[in-house]
Amino acid sequence: MTAARSGPFRVTRRTFAGATVLALAGALAACTDDGDGGGIGVDLVADPPATAVLPGDELTATSVALSAALYASADAAIVTPEADLDAFLSLLDGQSLPLPLLIGTGGAVGEELDRLGAGTLITSAGTDLGDLAGDREITEIDLTAEEPGLPDVEGDGHQVPVALFLDPDQEVPAQGLATAVITAVGGTVAEAPGGDVGRTSDSVAVVRDAATEDPTHGVLALGDTFGGSDVFPSVVSRVTTTTSELPGGGITAFPGRRMIAAYGTPHTPSLGILGEQGLEETIERVKQMAADYEEFSDEQVIPAFEIITTVASAAAGADGDYSTELGIDGLREWVDAAGEAGVYVVLDLQPGTTHFLDQAKKYEELLLNPHVGLALDPEWRLKPGQRHMVQIGSVPAAEINEVITWLADLTAQNGLPQKVLILHQFNLRMISDRQDVDTSRPELAITLHADGHGNPGDKMATWEALQRDLPGGIFMAWKNFIDEDTPMFTPEETYALEPRPWFVSYQ
Repeated sequence: MTAARSGPFRVTRRTFAGATVLALAGALAACTDDGDGGGIGVDLVADPPATAVLPGDELTATSVALSAALYASADAAIVTPEADLDAFLSLLDGQSLPLPLLIGTGGAVGEELDRLGAGTLITSAGTDLGDLAGDREITEIDLTAEEPGLPDVEGDGHQVPVALFLDPDQEVPAQGLATAVITAVGGTVAEAPGGDVGRTSDSVAVVRDAATEDPTHGVLALGDTFGGSDVFPSVVSRVTTTTSELPGGGITAFPGRRMIAAYGTPHTPSLGILGEQGLEETIERVKQMAADYEEFSDEQVIPAFEIITTVASAAAGADGDYSTELGIDGLREWVDAAGEAGVYVVLDLQPGTTHFLDQAKKYEELLLNPHVGLALDPEWRLKPGQRHMVQIGSVPAAEINEVITWLADLTAQNGLPQKVLILHQFNLRMISDRQDVDTSRPELAITLHADGHGNPGDKMATWEALQRDLPGGIFMAWKNFIDEDTPMFTPEETYALEPRPWFVSYQ
């Protein structure tokens, strides 16, 4: 059989086992095989339904929501008690569902039947439909028969271009029901782990295909992990308006992928491993580093560069800020080559006496690349009169929030995928009022980087201390120091940390 269609349907007569079963052709005597006159009128909605999150735990509510979203009207509907739903879904396996399928006999179902104009109810034999029966025709199906069946239905080819997302990590009772109904009307059912429709290339493609004309229509989700109908449309809209994807696919940086990075400055071996070899060799090195982690990760592992873009200096310099800014032209080769190789890039700022936002804006041209994020290193943020290596720098949350607002706006206005924003820290004084850091912007994956070196005990103490009273919505990151750690954690030991770090850099 074909999927549900609009306009009058032809019903092929079929004899059902069981004495209590009425032939559907008898119940609907006006039906004809050629569709001329009479027939079961079923009209699907002309346009895709508004983007929304459907209830997943209450079957009646889900069935009513699906019917309301997909059907403009129907002369007949399937009405079944919850106890018989699995049997009906088994009958529908591999077939189309030409009629609305409603669960239960309560008031919400009655109201939906009235809206549909359903004058005939198809149900299981012996079901007490209560007030729903009224003056409606009732057609019963004996689900205990050896080969119970449903009437064949044909249509005119109309389908509803709708996508339904399920979270495979959640046990949601209504998944089978929703899958059957969406498939029946010609829609697509896809998975979005964690309720994140922007996580993979596949989920992004499904959203874009369903919402080609209107980014606020055509995409449904099932269950609470998708955030509710008050926020989900904006998530879908962001997916449809994002013009490019991240290395590894999708538009959401974390979760869904982890990153392994070479840290340092090009052509400067003393600042980290990124500068110990040329560009092509660095790409190959970081790809191998990422590969070393793959067997320990459930998520894909993406190679990355963390490039010290403004370098803390002992001298004030011509601009007096104790920070040497690398030129964009010199960095562009590294950024472009990384993008072509599927390597993410983080631009690290050591600003001296300059505000972080002032330095970040100097690199806006590079940050407009979809694979480029930003790191703020408060250790090197000086107050007037302070000097690098004499005092440890610090930054207030308010200054970080200025960068968050600017970078999130830049990302949204230019249709860019989510950007990683790393905050380096190895003691609590480095970020004052840390509880006030703004984690509300979905355009950014804000990441706290535990930036301490030493023996495993010291590093673990730092790791645990930094997580205390950490604002919600921040991802944890880790640094391995090749020379200073005694000994350095192996990939297996690094990914045995709790929580497992999303970003790991090597210096």
